[in-house]
Amino acid sequence: MSEATATPPAGLNADMEEAGFYHECALNGSWTASRLAMGGLSFLFGSFLFAYFYLRSLNSGGRWEGSGYHAPSMIMGTVMMLMVLISAGINYAAVQRIKAGHKKAWQIGGVIALLLGLATISMQIFELLNLPFYPASSGFASVFVGFYPVFIIVVLSAMIWLETLLARSRFIPGIAFVEQPPTYEEAFVVQRFQASVSGFTAIWNYLAVIAILFWFLFYVI
Repeated sequence: MSEATATPPAGLNADMEEAGFYHECALNGSWTASRLAMGGLSFLFGSFLFAYFYLRSLNSGGRWEGSGYHAPSMIMGTVMMLMVLISAGINYAAVQRIKAGHKKAWQIGGVIALLLGLATISMQIFELLNLPFYPASSGFASVFVGFYPVFIIVVLSAMIWLETLLARSRFIPGIAFVEQPPTYEEAFVVQRFQASVSGFTAIWNYLAVIAILFWFLFYVI
């Protein structure tokens, strides 16, 4: 999204220069924080990925699946993965609309993406409460029960972020996404909002990829 600060006019006073400096830091911070978050989450989810393949390959005493193993519901797992994927896709499409100045279209898309994310969380909690195996009955069960509560917390955090963006957008006029606002303060608000939307979109798309990866591991192979 276009987040570059407008070129300040000549004769800018010290207060405005300082405000512009902090504004640039905020824009850069949004981009950097979202990428660092993806890096940190990669280490977090990578630990479960390592545990999955390590325990699966080791399979000590045939305890990877264990006796009396029943696979989790393929239908439920697929539906949850698709909801995350569709939510990310709708959000990405809505972001393209707000770039063109259609704030209402983005808000509608954001609400749909939020509801799909919350529905995924609810279904995942329901699944964890009704598992066809005991949490520590096998290596598979341990990784499954370890991964999804963590994933739920991360997804919930992302949905809270999206909800705050939707709340913030109520106070920004749609025309501000098309034309330069009349004051620097108003321009700064719009540009910081755009930076936050871009950061959220990057994180949510990343989580959609994680959802597909672990769906394949837990439900397909």
